[in-house]
Amino acid sequence: MKNTLFIAAILAGILGSAGIAAADNFPVKPIRIVVPFAAGGAIDIIVRTSGQQLSKELGQPVLIDNRPGAGGNIGAEIVARSQADGYTLVAGTSATHGVNPSLYAKLPYDVRRDFIAVAHIAGVPNVLVVTPASGMRSLEDLIKQARANPGKLSYGSAGSGTSLHLAGELLRGEARIDLLHVPYKGAAPANTDLLGGQINMMFSTVPVALPLIRSGKLTALAVTAKKRHFALPDVPTFPELGYASVESETWTGLFAPAGTPRDVVDAIARGMERALGDKAVADQLRQQGAEPQFMGPESFGRYVESEIARWSGVVRAAGIKLE
Repeated sequence: MKNTLFIAAILAGILGSAGIAAADNFPVKPIRIVVPFAAGGAIDIIVRTSGQQLSKELGQPVLIDNRPGAGGNIGAEIVARSQADGYTLVAGTSATHGVNPSLYAKLPYDVRRDFIAVAHIAGVPNVLVVTPASGMRSLEDLIKQARANPGKLSYGSAGSGTSLHLAGELLRGEARIDLLHVPYKGAAPANTDLLGGQINMMFSTVPVALPLIRSGKLTALAVTAKKRHFALPDVPTFPELGYASVESETWTGLFAPAGTPRDVVDAIARGMERALGDKAVADQLRQQGAEPQFMGPESFGRYVESEIARWSGVVRAAGIKLE
């Protein structure tokens, strides 16, 4: 009996050492990051830009796998069901890991149970835009028109429950105005209809709106952030205009399947911290209108919890529910 226990202890030690060695050598093969949205969008650009440098930091290829659909739920579910070894990650967002837990009646994954937060990468605030033809030059102009025409002014979004939609709900509630929400299947068709005059306004992510603002095709009225955006220094924030609760950011960060070894999680987090510390990467993200901001597993996890709590109240107040 003693011999059996002794042998078992030796085997356990050997296996444990092998596990540590494997983690110490991580990664030994390419890492896949599932982006749960289409290529070319703000999230995709952020992840590809930081992922290229992450590949250099970790010494292995970082492959981007776009799996759009169902508000990001399809891609998130793929990773939730993947092997917990650090080689399959998801670029979780304010939608998949912030809003969707409250928005969808049946979510195919549990943010708290199925994932572990690894690293926050960057955030992008939203900006309220109109066309020059609208005659609106300020947020005050817009609110005056909305109050004079209840339910007549329409705003587009990339879909029900997206940060662009919820930013409109925040404004509607804070300013006590009646707006008509027009959901689209993505930001691109919403932008097209805004430029064509089919809708009156929309909240857009800064990277998407920036070229149109700079070209004069759109007018920026306010940014949904605590401080002015570095790419739009002349555009006021909602809080400074007296609408303190109108803050909405599209953020993204890496999540691994629950059960991923902590030393593997830490290795990826350290790699991303170094990647975002690279000046060329930070400059490239800022050129796209994104603000790089690293958070490690603990701080990012706390941030995600605060986002879930915040958006659940907004979703509930707006009475939004998706199947």
